[in-house]
Order: sequence, then C-alpha cells, then structure tokens
Amino acid sequence: MKEPAITDTSVETAALVALITPHQDERKTNEYLDELAFLAETAGAEVVKRFTQRLDGPNSISYVGKGKLQEIKAWVADNEVAMVIFDDELSAKQIRNIEKELEVKILDRTSLILDIFAMRAQSSNAKTQVELAQNKYMLPRLTRLWTHLERQGGGSGGGVGLRGPGETQLELDRRIILNRMALLKQRLADIDRQQETQRKNRGQLIRVALVGYTNVGKSTLMNLLAKSEVFAENKLFATLDTTVRKVTIQNLPFLLSDTVGFIRKLPTDLIESFKSTLDEVREADLLLHIVDISHPDFQEQISVVEKTLADIDSGGKPTIIIFNKIDAYTYVKKDEDDLTPKTKENITLEELERTWMAKMNDNCLFISAKNKENIDKLKDVLYKRIGELHAQRFPYNDFLYPMPDPESED
Repeated sequence: MKEPAITDTSVETAALVALITPHQDERKTNEYLDELAFLAETAGAEVVKRFTQRLDGPNSISYVGKGKLQEIKAWVADNEVAMVIFDDELSAKQIRNIEKELEVKILDRTSLILDIFAMRAQSSNAKTQVELAQNKYMLPRLTRLWTHLERQGGGSGGGVGLRGPGETQLELDRRIILNRMALLKQRLADIDRQQETQRKNRGQLIRVALVGYTNVGKSTLMNLLAKSEVFAENKLFATLDTTVRKVTIQNLPFLLSDTVGFIRKLPTDLIESFKSTLDEVREADLLLHIVDISHPDFQEQISVVEKTLADIDSGGKPTIIIFNKIDAYTYVKKDEDDLTPKTKENITLEELERTWMAKMNDNCLFISAKNKENIDKLKDVLYKRIGELHAQRFPYNDFLYPMPDPESED
C-alpha cells in the first residue's frame, strides 16, 4: 500500500525549544529533542536550530525565561524561521505570549503529533478520532484566537465596548466546538458498535495484537507474518488505522492486529480519543510488544508502552517482548585497561539477550524483521503460545494443538 501523494513540496523551517530541569537532565532533554526533531521531519518541517534552558520548571507566562525568549526572537528574525516548536504542552496563555513576542507559528509537542495524525488518518474512524482529539486540544486554548480584540482596544482588557462582544464570540465558539465534539463522540460510538459486531463475527479465533513504541517495526513484522501490504516506513506514526489480518502458522489460524504506536508525553485525551483503535489491544488474548533494540533509549520506550497499556487496562495480558532491529544494533567496546563501570553503550547484543532471557523466562525473542532473521523461531514460539491459549479456550478440541512430531513416530 502506497502512501497518498503529497502535492505541497514546500518545506517549512523550524526551531526546537526544550528545558533542562531537576527532573529531566541534559542527556534526557537531548533525547527528547531528537524525538521532537523526528516528529517535525515526519510532519514535513526542516529543523535548523535547537534551544535549551536550565530552569526549575516551565515559566507559566512564556515557558522559557524572558532573556532566553529574546534570544530565540533575535535568532528567528535573523534566520527567517517559519515556526518554533516546544517540547512540552503549552497553555493558552503561554502560546498567546510567545506568539506575540516571536511573531511566528508556535506549536507544542501535542499539536505537532495531532498534525501528523491528521496527515496519516485514512479511514473514517481514524479521521473522526483525530478531529475529536484536535477539538479537545483546541477547546481550552480558544482565547488565543481573540487577541485581535485586545489590539483593537489598545489595552489588556480589550477596551470599552469590546470586552462583551469578545466574550460572546468566545462562548459561541466554545458552544460550536462542544457540539462538534458531542457529534464526533456519537459517531465514534456508532463506529465502536459496528466494529464490536465485526469482532464478534470473526469467530473464536485467538487474537494477537502488535503493540510498541512508534517506529519500532510493527508494520514490517505484520507484513512478514500476514504476507500483507500494510504501509510501513521509517517515520513516526506511519500506521494510524488498525489493521487486522488472519494468519496461519502451520495448521493454526489466529487474528493479528497492528495498532497505532505509543510515544512519550502523549496526553491522556489523545489516548482516549483513540479508544476504538485501542479496543483491539484490550480484547487481545496475547500481546506482542515490539521493541527497537537499536534505539539508545529502548528501555524507557518499554516503560512508556507498559504505562500506556496499564492506562488502557491492558497491563496484565500475556505478553511476549520481541526485540526487533538486531541488524542495526551497535555497541562501543571498552578498552581492556578501562576499569570504569560499563554503560548501556558498552553492552553487547549477546549480553542483552542473556539478561532479558533470564528476566522474561524465555518470553522474549531477538529478531530482524527487515532481514527476516530468527523469524522461524518467532513462528515456533507463536505456534506454541497460541496453541496453548486455544487449548485453554477449547479443552476438548485437540485438532489444532499440539501437532504430532513426525520424527517421534515409529
């Protein structure tokens, strides 16, 4: 399946802004900025500058301090940058003040993710979910749309005769958005009922869901196991619509679903908007948690996914962790005379395998979906685990599992 052609080839330049705080050190901030840059590139922007500042927490008025904001303003003006993207979610007041000062487009991480979601949504279901999430995001930020009334009035209060109409228009817009959200929620409820009926009509097959951080290779693995053509590329949120395929390993059929990837700092409202997509995860019998082993911060990504699964009441499901992209894994070998403790950059793939195998009681595998490495072993594990689940559900049906071993027969 090919991605729809994008006719607008213009590229907007962007600067990124993030904070170094007591709860987020410089290394972590740089990792978040790397991810934010990847998000910006996925949305079609070119990142040309990064700004960081050490603060105890975000400034309630302008996110960064006044001096840093002036520094950003001067650089943006000198380099004609089209937008500035902040790594945390901004309030209406922060957006209004920053826009007034910088006079360019201002985005935060959430609005950037929503923009990518809107670009990726293909089905009516996904488009409805994205629009609902956009309206939820917009509702508390409506006041920023009416700053022109302040400029006309010549003062912060809007001026005599302007304050009332401004408030009336704001309430009107609030009512329009709330009515639209109610309509979208009803539409999603109707879609949920249709999908629930479809799920019931799938029969009693064991259901397996691929979950994981965004861009870890879920769709590539889906295509490999299901011999399908789910769109996959090296970009964040390449998959937004849930895809379900019937897969058969040897003589054992099951349903395999590919779901939207998770990401750090994903707002609860956004997760809730994608409830119907995540129902495939909630109702799955087995989760395959795909992890990009080549990512330097894969352990935190595992934690993000596990927390999100807990948030949607899917934390206790049977799970197999599949470490993907072993072909891209690299490590830095320590010198023999280097007596400092090993860091995660110094650990070999073999050491990681032994550690996680011991930790997960063999409920983990190391593969390369791209190079089809260890896929046969994965299929063997899936056959065994899905067969066990089938035997539990249908204790008197031993047709599918276990298969006789031809070498053990006389």
